[in-house]
Amino acid sequence: MTLYNKVNNITGWIIFVIATTVYWMTAEPTGSFWDCGEFIGCAYKLQVAHSPGAPLFIMVAHMFTLLAGDPSNVALMVNYMSGLFSSLTILFLFWTVTAFAKKIFNKKENEIFGADLIAIIGAGVVGALSYTFADSFWFSAVEGEVYAMSSFFTAIVFWSILKWENVADQPNADRWIVFGGYLIGLSIGVHLLGLLAAPAMVFVYSFRKFKPTRWNVIKTGGVAVAILGFIQYGIIPGIPTLAAKLDILFVNDFGLPFNSGVLFLFTLLAASVVFGLWYAVKKNNHILHTAILTVLYIMIGYSSYLMVVIRANANPSINMSAPKDPIALLSYLNREQYGERPLAYGHTFTAEPIAIDRESGEKRYYRGKDKYEFLDRKPILKYSPADEIPFPRVWDNDDPSHVRFYRNWLGLREGEKVTMGDNLNFFFTYQVGFMYMRYFLWNFSGRQDDVQGDGDIQHGNWITGFPFIDNAMLGDQQNLPYPLNENKGKNKFYLLPFILGLAGAVYHFRKSKLDAWVVMLLFFFTGLAIVIYLNQTPMQPRERDYAYAGSFYAYTIWMGLGVLALFDYIRRRMNPRNAALIASAACVLVPVMMGAKGWDDHDRSNRTTARDFGRDYLESCAPNAILFTQGDNDTYPLWYAQEVEGIREDIRIVNLSLLGVDWYIDNLRRKINKSEAVIISVDSLKYRGSNRDYVRFYENKAIAQGQAYSLNTILDFMFNDDPRNKIDYGAGSPMNYLPARNIFIPVDKNLVLANNVVQPSDTAKILSRLEWKLNKGTLLKNDIMTMEILRSNLWKRPIYFAISVSPESYLGLNNYLQQEGLTYRVVPYNVVSDDGLPGGVQTDLMYENMMNKFAWGGVDKYPVYLDENILRMVTNLRSNFARLASGLIKEGKNEKAIEVLDKCAEVLPEKQVPVSFLNLALAKAYFEAGALDKGSSMLDRLLTVYSDKLRYYSSLPTDKRKYFTSDINEGVYVLNEITELSDKNSQADLNKKAQEAFQRYMNLYTPQNK
Repeated sequence: MTLYNKVNNITGWIIFVIATTVYWMTAEPTGSFWDCGEFIGCAYKLQVAHSPGAPLFIMVAHMFTLLAGDPSNVALMVNYMSGLFSSLTILFLFWTVTAFAKKIFNKKENEIFGADLIAIIGAGVVGALSYTFADSFWFSAVEGEVYAMSSFFTAIVFWSILKWENVADQPNADRWIVFGGYLIGLSIGVHLLGLLAAPAMVFVYSFRKFKPTRWNVIKTGGVAVAILGFIQYGIIPGIPTLAAKLDILFVNDFGLPFNSGVLFLFTLLAASVVFGLWYAVKKNNHILHTAILTVLYIMIGYSSYLMVVIRANANPSINMSAPKDPIALLSYLNREQYGERPLAYGHTFTAEPIAIDRESGEKRYYRGKDKYEFLDRKPILKYSPADEIPFPRVWDNDDPSHVRFYRNWLGLREGEKVTMGDNLNFFFTYQVGFMYMRYFLWNFSGRQDDVQGDGDIQHGNWITGFPFIDNAMLGDQQNLPYPLNENKGKNKFYLLPFILGLAGAVYHFRKSKLDAWVVMLLFFFTGLAIVIYLNQTPMQPRERDYAYAGSFYAYTIWMGLGVLALFDYIRRRMNPRNAALIASAACVLVPVMMGAKGWDDHDRSNRTTARDFGRDYLESCAPNAILFTQGDNDTYPLWYAQEVEGIREDIRIVNLSLLGVDWYIDNLRRKINKSEAVIISVDSLKYRGSNRDYVRFYENKAIAQGQAYSLNTILDFMFNDDPRNKIDYGAGSPMNYLPARNIFIPVDKNLVLANNVVQPSDTAKILSRLEWKLNKGTLLKNDIMTMEILRSNLWKRPIYFAISVSPESYLGLNNYLQQEGLTYRVVPYNVVSDDGLPGGVQTDLMYENMMNKFAWGGVDKYPVYLDENILRMVTNLRSNFARLASGLIKEGKNEKAIEVLDKCAEVLPEKQVPVSFLNLALAKAYFEAGALDKGSSMLDRLLTVYSDKLRYYSSLPTDKRKYFTSDINEGVYVLNEITELSDKNSQADLNKKAQEAFQRYMNLYTPQNK
């Protein structure tokens, strides 16, 4: 082994150890928010995650869960796995950078020593450590998500082709190409991002084998895109598509057993591969032989998806999309439940459908008892050709908030049509500028804060650290008020990573143009190509920087080569060895700075908020309850708590976002863990496929609208397929409709008492029926099924809505909802609220839950990092404390109310959870409970905080201040409330200060918002 190889290998592994140490030190000890709870739960029990699935990730993660010893350590093991795969990514990045650097010197390995060796290794160290501490990559490295492992596959696939290039003239060198194909196949079982290294591989092969003429480059580009398309649209959906069609043919037409068509296809594929290899050997066609082997190994890697089908048929608790057969698997892989987006040609957001084509769409089947039953044809929305354009970027007309955003961003008036110029404007300024370049500069320039941005100057922007630049873009960034001045997500890199990478890129193009273009291709396909493919709508539920980590990986290659650029510049002025040492030492300070500044907002150690929030939701429910949730963050942490740590397995979680799809409704109909099946009285055909995706209210004159109808009558009417129960919405065929909106549910008092639905103290309040008016005129399938679950299960078992569920999902039941913690329970009596929130508070239950059962995610014990998402949820807990205290005060339990308010201050301390307007309600409750000193102290702190905020807003120029209108109005409102509360409670000194502050800033209040 040469000196270069020895030093290259040893240094690479040292960097691996450093990265592993960093990631394990900052790893989250339990499940994180978003998809992590689902993935960890699936890994623990080998279950089926949301489409398009990640079977390889789940199987590998399952092996790590076996090391946990105790269920409470399962998530930590999966998070450690992410850290380990992230460290392996760093290892292969190091070797990739040194491979490119070695090629620039154009020397054999045994000729590299001294200054050249120092510079090459220094380049690898800088590039690897830069990605180690890159904001977006570090985020994924410390949680149980797929992106860390996906990055590993991108790195090792890219490295493998460079390995081939180094030995391309040796016998059996093409095994590295086959190996790369196998890795690509494996990566499909993690995330499709791993495919995007394929085009760069094709160009490395072409540049090594053929002269890089213009025509050859064009042909190579075509081949690269064709190969990517062949995998993405051929192999991945193509094999399941053929399997589904053949199975339908063999089962329905030939009368053979289920899966006979699948077995025939596998036999056909195997025979085709054998024949192809035989033919290639016979014709001595080495390229064909290698191509067939590579495709074969891609398919072998892709076969990890067999796990999905096998486990789906085992009916695990989490069985997303239930892909039990080829038809369901195809739907799963195509992400059909998430809808479609136009890419090359389609409608704009101003378009209105002119028809629904239910005749020419793709035939859809489902597995029956003995054969595949025809369900329907996939509906196709038709638009006027005048409303369709090439390359549509402003297309989402389903969500009114998206439509408003498009208009606001583009400056379009109501009713104004979109032009191609507007379309391209949105693409370049929002999709490229805001949703990619902003993330790129977060990693290599600096980040304003960790609060999600929506396009204004307030939050989520990139910064440089240079006041003359940042202040011009965003307003004064040096004199920010509390808590913005303490935001851990504010990182200033002073453009140094960007400049170092830019220098490396220029140097690379000067010294090794073909290699530089290969890196550029990787940068493009893992960055801007994803932007084009995703065609993202505005107002994403979370920041999406993790999707582009591959392009940041490519840029850190150039950051490493920036060492060589500096070395080349200074070596002419001093001893080359000293120049290499100085260049390496100077450049390594850049990733060291990135790590130092990013540590506090990437350190998740001691943070258990996701697990504890999941537990708190579950503990807010009575035994054997049904709990309606809505989004990822009020569902997946609960799944994790139940599936992994065995917390409250008796609760049946019903996710409203999934309740509109048939497989999920079917899953509710069976027992899971310790939770009994949800009773659903209608036949599955009533909701299968697109049946009753929605129904609209229609005022049938034959039905009296002035009276209430039983929920049973309404549902029977909507589920009845009698043509007399249908009308034509203009959608092409008659559909069911909602005949009335005034509804009642009878109350069986004996059943209520027998099942302990109410507390003994509330027995006298029980009504004979619950009567209300539906709060919407169009019911989606999930609304209809919510009503069905209420009809069939209410009073037999407790039914709750999570407080995070949107109010419209309560269907108008607000006056029959009772808060018992982080949930509202449907109760058989009227609960009227005077605070604008649904229902009221059952103080005994809520007190027991919040004071004795709840856990607080480490916020009460450690200086944990709370990102914007977690901080918002934790801050909102204050309103629950305030509401409980207010309820206790109304019952004359002032001492208990003060205990509750003190508990809030103890578990949500200001050093962790900044003061917000919610503190007003706490201060008011302190006053009402008789704790005047505590109330006055809280108001005084509020006065200081909001006066400082308004001081900052008033210092901004008018063109910048307009972005803070809502914050300014909130601040003036808080000052006015402090003035009134301090006056009401005889706090003279405080009242005087509050009045002075209010008078000083009241002119900032925006008149139209008064």
